[in-house]
Amino acid sequence: MLLYNVTVNIEKDAEEEWVIWMKETHIPDVLNTGMFVENRFYKILHDAEDGTVNYSVQYFAEDMEKIMEYQRTFAHKLQHDVKEKFGEKFVAFRTLLETVK
Repeated sequence: MLLYNVTVNIEKDAEEEWVIWMKETHIPDVLNTGMFVENRFYKILHDAEDGTVNYSVQYFAEDMEKIMEYQRTFAHKLQHDVKEKFGEKFVAFRTLLETVK
């Protein structure tokens, strides 16, 4: 199992709208690609010095082929949608993790 983790720093004034949009629009759009089998959505509990709020959006894929297909076919448009909606109010960092057996 692979974990595609997106850590997001979102400005506090956009947080509520962003969380709703993530739950109602973006996460369902990502899952509807068929590349991921499940997801989790967490708020990171710490005080950010820059005044942002931090979240971890996690998507689980069965294999690297699904991750690569997601990157080739879907990622650009979905990332563009977030940028179009929230502009400069967020920064996202993406990390790919593998289960250690």
